[in-house]
Amino acid sequence: VKELVLDNCRSDDGKIVGLSSDFENLEFLSMININLLSVSNLPKLNKLRKLELSDNRISGGLEVLAERTPNLTHLNLSGNKIKDINTLEPLKKLPNLHSLDLFNCEVTMLINYRESVFTLLPQLTYLDGFDADDQEAPDSDPEADGDGLEDEYENGEDDDEEDDLDEEVIDEEDDEDDDLEGEEEEDGVDDEEEDEEEDGEDEEDDEADDDLPRGEKRKRNLEDEGEEDPEDEEDDEDD
Repeated sequence: VKELVLDNCRSDDGKIVGLSSDFENLEFLSMININLLSVSNLPKLNKLRKLELSDNRISGGLEVLAERTPNLTHLNLSGNKIKDINTLEPLKKLPNLHSLDLFNCEVTMLINYRESVFTLLPQLTYLDGFDADDQEAPDSDPEADGDGLEDEYENGEDDDEEDDLDEEVIDEEDDEDDDLEGEEEEDGVDDEEEDEEEDGEDEEDDEADDDLPRGEKRKRNLEDEGEEDPEDEEDDEDD
């Protein structure tokens, strides 16, 4: 067993029970929120690299860690009862410790807290997720787990697919706009041709009327207006 997660289990009277040195290959151990008061019963775990102890009630006794987890690199004590910088002094004996988390511990409220911890523990690279120059720690080591590169590759593919889809949609919309503009232009041309044809017919009618004798022309105009020729009225009266 290389990884063991016991989060939200309940310790026995605030102490670790059931964990022995038989777990000699453990590299990651998580005991978050188990009402732990002390790590005095922690077995010898020479290969342990990461230890999660957040949201417990530990206030001291950290010298046990230096004795039984000598190769520890990551330690999370967030949300515990650590109040003084001096409580952290036993961690000086962990030469490989380069990441320490103390979020929500009272010690973080002290003046010059970060400077004091980095001075006390010079082997530290990151405190509460940031180095001494306030540069944030990477979330994970891509070489160690390989997940980061795969995620980046997958996300990159997804982004490329989305970009291609967006470009296709834009091209389709442009084509539709061009079709609509072409139809509007054709309609405009047809309307102009129809107007020209109608004007031409009117002009032809006018020219035809001009060729008629003056009396016939007047008669046609009266007929168009719905009036009778006065000469016709006289003929009717004679009859």
